[in-house]
Amino acid sequence: MYEAVHASPDGDATVARQATTAARYGYDGIVVRTRDALAGSGGDAATPAADAEAVADEYGIDVVDAVEIDVDGPTAASGAVGNGRSEHTVVCVVGGDDRLNRYAVEEPRVDVLARPNAGSGGFNHVLARAARDNGVHVEFDLGPVLRRTGGGRVRALADLRKLREIVTYYDAPYVVSANAASHLELRAPREVVAVAAEAGFDPEWVREGLRAWGRIADRNRERRSGDFMEPGVRRGRYETER
Repeated sequence: MYEAVHASPDGDATVARQATTAARYGYDGIVVRTRDALAGSGGDAATPAADAEAVADEYGIDVVDAVEIDVDGPTAASGAVGNGRSEHTVVCVVGGDDRLNRYAVEEPRVDVLARPNAGSGGFNHVLARAARDNGVHVEFDLGPVLRRTGGGRVRALADLRKLREIVTYYDAPYVVSANAASHLELRAPREVVAVAAEAGFDPEWVREGLRAWGRIADRNRERRSGDFMEPGVRRGRYETER
C-alpha cells in the first residue's frame, strides 16, 4: 500500500523523514506530490532536493515522483499538465470547483483528481462517468476526517460518503489518502482503514484505494520506459515458431 504525501518545500517534512516514517508504518511506498522535493523531477535546480532512488535504497520503500497542480482554472491547468506529464511519474490536479473537477476527469493525461470536495464544487454522475472513461482516479482525502473536529469533521464525512456512493455506482477508479503534509500527519494503513471503517467504509475498499497509487506508478513507469509503444505492445526481440 502507498500513501501520497507532501514534502518540503511544500510540506513540513523532508522526503527522507516521510519515507522513514512510512516504512516504519508498513507502507510499500510513498508518492511525493511536491514538485521541487525530488531531484531530476522538473524542480528548481537551486532548491535542495532528495534523490528518489537513494531514499528508496536507504529506507527500503518505493519513492514515486509526482506533481500536484493547484491552479485557478482549466487554462492554467492544461499547460501545467502538459509539462508535468513529461517530467513526473504521477500527475495530480487539485479540484474543488466545478471547472477544475470537470477538466481533470476529462483529461486522460491526468492520473488523479485530488480533493474534489475541497472547495465550492461538487462531484456528480457526469464527472464519475468521465473519470471512468478516461481512467482518472478520484481521490478520497481522509485528512479532514483525521485532523478536524466537530462540524468540520461531520461535513467532511458527509462529503466522502456522497462521493463514494457516486464513484462506486459508476465504477470510477479511485485512490485513498490521508494527504499528510508532515510525517506527524502520517497514519499507518491499519489506522486509515480503521477510521474509514468507523465512517462506514468497507475496509478492503479502503485498502484497494491505498494500493491504487502503486498501480498508477507501475503503469506510468512502464509507459515512460523506452520499450513501451502502446498498451499491450512493447519494443523488443521476439521468437517465431518454426
